Amino acid sequence: MNDQISFIPILLGSDMNVYGMARAFHEEYGISSIAYASDQLAPTRYSRIVDVKVIEGFDKDPVFIQELLNLAKNTYNDPSKRYLLIACGDGYAELLSQHKEELAPYYVFAANDYSLFKRLINKVSFYEVCEEYQLPYPKTLIVKKEMVIDGKLNQPLPFDFPVALKPANSVEWLSVHFEGRKKAFIIDNQAEFDMILDRLYQAGYTSEMIVQDFIPGDDSNMRVLNAYVDHDRNVRMMFLGHPLLEDPTPASVGNYVVIVPDYNEKIYQTIKEFLTKINYVGFANFDMKYDVRDGEYKLFEINLRQGRSSFFVTLNGFNLAKYITEDLVYSSVFRETEYGTNKSPNAKVWLGVPKKIFRKYARDNADKAFAEKLIKEGRFGTTVFYNKDQSIKRWALMQYMFHNYIKRFKKYFNVKEG
Repeated sequence: MNDQISFIPILLGSDMNVYGMARAFHEEYGISSIAYASDQLAPTRYSRIVDVKVIEGFDKDPVFIQELLNLAKNTYNDPSKRYLLIACGDGYAELLSQHKEELAPYYVFAANDYSLFKRLINKVSFYEVCEEYQLPYPKTLIVKKEMVIDGKLNQPLPFDFPVALKPANSVEWLSVHFEGRKKAFIIDNQAEFDMILDRLYQAGYTSEMIVQDFIPGDDSNMRVLNAYVDHDRNVRMMFLGHPLLEDPTPASVGNYVVIVPDYNEKIYQTIKEFLTKINYVGFANFDMKYDVRDGEYKLFEINLRQGRSSFFVTLNGFNLAKYITEDLVYSSVFRETEYGTNKSPNAKVWLGVPKKIFRKYARDNADKAFAEKLIKEGRFGTTVFYNKDQSIKRWALMQYMFHNYIKRFKKYFNVKEG
């Protein structure tokens, strides 16, 4: 019966997340996807499985809603087909949430009410939500622009250095530029803290900044959780990943580049209960870090979409495209939540960098040894190298993209942080 329903995956964006979803659809259903974006990024270039349509200004209104409504009326108007819309970036997820009522007659998609979206996407209100639902998170100070006087914070920090500093508004942060800008900062002293805080507000950033007690430990203390919640608010899938290495490049700091599958019953049940209580719907992606000081996994943020590195879930046999398609296209009945595990005979390491980068820079420990064992057994994979999508141009570009990490790690990797 499912085979009789024809559908087209329409992805919003052109980054690695988009390619991962396009690959998931191709692997599960043998179909290609269409993507709409304001720019053509490298991971989807020269691809046969995703056709990227570049529309100037598509990442903002009014272009976004005008174009999608226009496409619905003039292109995606076959009543025998379903048009499955999937946001693959924060900005597109927000736009989809804002316009869910207008787009619902023409497309099928999962989007939270905008009031919930705003509470969760902004880190200030997200930590308020954590407080409300008793979810652990790092000690935090919220800094507003008016609290920075003559280039300095008008009060002492409530915890010692080092501290983490990051923007509360990740969408606004994308358009802010200044010397030394990073996606997030780890700061060792007051002088550096004051300098960065002054620069970012001088550069035009207006929202709050988050200052947090830095949880000690390297990248291997991080965890990442991807989940899918169906239209009836049933949590269909949860998959916990254990990052072993992160990108040190300033603009990409914190992006995971090596992940092995993991399992933690307490994390699964805590997050499942939370998603159910807030009436969440669609993909969710949580970042957290283990704090050896009190034995808690502390939440950093939620992304209201699948994560950039979430192909590690599909790689390990939990195909992301299948969950959303079974829910929204085929209306399959929910039976039980599926949980990822590190004990599966199909467990694989996800690599976003060359193997030699992982071997050189990841901290030596039991988790690295586990990943090495899987790699030696050939149980590893990437998002972008797909044997059914390998033209010479694409292969050469992806090789170049991977090779670039060698000089990036050499230049930016900090042993203390890493």
